[in-house]
Amino acid sequence: MTTVTPTLTRSTAAPAVQTNGHHAAASPTMVEVRDLRKVFPKRPADTRPLWRRLLPGGRPAMEEFVAVSGVSFSIQQGEIFGLLGPNGAGKTTTIRMLSTLLEPTSGTATINGYDIARQAPLVRQNLGAVLTGERSIYWKLTGRENLEYFAALYHIPPQTAKQRVSELLERLDLANRADENVERYSSGMKQRIAIAKALLANPPVLLLDEPTIGLDPQSARNLRELILEIKNEGRTILLTTHYMEEADQLSDRIGIIDQGRIIALDTAANLKRSINQLDSLQLEVENFEPSLVETLTLMPTVENVISHSGEPTWSLALHTTDSRALLPEVIALVGSRGGQIRAMQVAQPTLEDVFISLTGKQLRD
Repeated sequence: MTTVTPTLTRSTAAPAVQTNGHHAAASPTMVEVRDLRKVFPKRPADTRPLWRRLLPGGRPAMEEFVAVSGVSFSIQQGEIFGLLGPNGAGKTTTIRMLSTLLEPTSGTATINGYDIARQAPLVRQNLGAVLTGERSIYWKLTGRENLEYFAALYHIPPQTAKQRVSELLERLDLANRADENVERYSSGMKQRIAIAKALLANPPVLLLDEPTIGLDPQSARNLRELILEIKNEGRTILLTTHYMEEADQLSDRIGIIDQGRIIALDTAANLKRSINQLDSLQLEVENFEPSLVETLTLMPTVENVISHSGEPTWSLALHTTDSRALLPEVIALVGSRGGQIRAMQVAQPTLEDVFISLTGKQLRD
């Protein structure tokens, strides 16, 4: 593998985008995804007796499972693009295709101008990735040894690598623990080492797949601050997260994927304005009868109901087109089953409300 020095000016200019509600100057397109599609073979369930299945020609024919169906979006230089979707929506498959771990069935995508199918080695040299659920660092090595090892794999010259490793350890507040084995690190420290590894080759594009999952609140906040610092250097970030507040705080634009397709793409502010006709009626109820959730969902002015069970209090959020008319009906219904409403408020829609309105699911469903 030859060393490639990434450039932030390779791609052609794109139209201006909104960042945090303000119009930004035209920026190069760093990630371009067009009609990306991934189909997996799938054998249907066979409930016949085993002896029939073992007969020649007895196995059912393979079927196709469409995981990603014509996904398109683009990300400009210096932008954080949040990709949100419930489990099974196609988000992970899309991420794995962009990081060259899966080949697309059809469609195209480029990272800093390099095609993910035809120029995979160059894509990997222009993309730093931190993927959830994959151990991307060696726990039996120290933090410093991990970075030095991967610097050698990236063919970074030894003197440059030594300086780069020291800079990253200092920047990510790991210098004082750099010579301890990674297995002794906290979850937050392990995640910071993984991000340091992704930054080693100075890539212009970062793919951060649920970077704060499993972290304590302080570590998660520190990592979000780091992500914003990386963005301010001019890097482009594709972010997935299961935390709506995190997506709202960090993302310049958000794409929502469901059933293999992008069903909404805009700034968080515009997405929330798109359902301003809905109120969120939020209730805290003691002795709540769970079977009432279905009844509430069927009320004429109710769009969605989110419920969280607790002891002894349940939390309910009802998305409604008329909270003033709905409230007395809900009070009467809950009271008729022995429930007591302890708190209530009508709130403006959140990003989670948008997500549920579009998909009918919560993000972790």
